[in-house]
Amino acid sequence: MAKTDILRDWTLVQSFLAVAETGSLSAAAQALGRSQPTLGRQVQALEAALGAQLFDRHARGLAPSAAGLALVPHAQAMRAALNGLTLAAAEQAGALAGTVRITASVVLSHYVLPPVLAEIRRRQPEIRIELVASDESESLHFREADIALRMYRPVQQELVTRHLADIEVGAFAATAYLDRAGRPERVEDLLAHDLVGFDRNPLIVETMRALGIDIGREDFVMRCDNQATYLALVRAGCGIGFAQVPVGRAEPELEQLAPQLGVPPLRVWLAAHEKMRQTPRIRMVWDLLVRELPPRCR
Repeated sequence: MAKTDILRDWTLVQSFLAVAETGSLSAAAQALGRSQPTLGRQVQALEAALGAQLFDRHARGLAPSAAGLALVPHAQAMRAALNGLTLAAAEQAGALAGTVRITASVVLSHYVLPPVLAEIRRRQPEIRIELVASDESESLHFREADIALRMYRPVQQELVTRHLADIEVGAFAATAYLDRAGRPERVEDLLAHDLVGFDRNPLIVETMRALGIDIGREDFVMRCDNQATYLALVRAGCGIGFAQVPVGRAEPELEQLAPQLGVPPLRVWLAAHEKMRQTPRIRMVWDLLVRELPPRCR
């Protein structure tokens, strides 16, 4: 095969890009559904065609060489162009019609996703959306959902993931409550106030203890694990609570408190089964979520 023919072979470029993005032949083979030896031969064929070493080996796997790094944006552009061609052809053929089932946390589903999904419906009215608002982990392997929005990075095999955004967490309370009880100036001052916490979920207690604040479940004057209801309790003036900053700031009855909690941000990940993501309507919704969701998480 001539050099120019090899360079036109998307399979070879796709293999190179998968290894560059995952950092190993084994992870790339899982992502593409190919065998590791096949992937290795394809990368070697591309290296031979270019006359350059595209990867350097290190203790944790493979890292792109200088030549490989220079090739990555071009390979990504090829992938984007091919995806665009596929989606355009699918749209013309009516292949985008159908249902896409999305699962996300209660807070994302209630406060963040609705305008994003409305925009998706406006752009692609032939696609129907099912939204599963749940803090449980619906399985992407058993077709309980096509796309998942997680607050952690899924690690199951055969899943493709993408980091979408980091969401800041802050302390909030209703203006009416703060006018009555005063506004805390330091993190330590929170203990002198009514606190709204989770019930069985230990997240708030563990996070506060990690910040050096000795607190227990019994220190919360009101407890609820449903996070939409939790925020409603804070909004009603039951006490000080904790919320994703863009969600809390969107509530006119709430004030964000001055103390900086120092809590690590919540990382939002998009996940889908690799084979299902190739379905045109699922890929279309995936791409629209990548574009529309991050600005609403700030």
